Amino acid sequence: MKSIKTFVAIIALSASFGSFAAQSVSVTDSTLSGAEAQIAAQAQQAGASSYHITEAYNGNQVHMTAELTK
Repeated sequence: MKSIKTFVAIIALSASFGSFAAQSVSVTDSTLSGAEAQIAAQAQQAGASSYHITEAYNGNQVHMTAELTK
């Protein structure tokens, strides 16, 4: 019985830590500020508490990737 309770506790803790996992999003825009605005909008829509831009590439268009954190 004790091993079952331990197993259930481990599964519950794993599930709670999984809900805090970061989510990655990518956007494309013609300007850096436009791309960041899209990232911010996606973060708000996803209910993220913050975002961290991990990549920004400026060629013909801006490609930006960010990690959303809940």
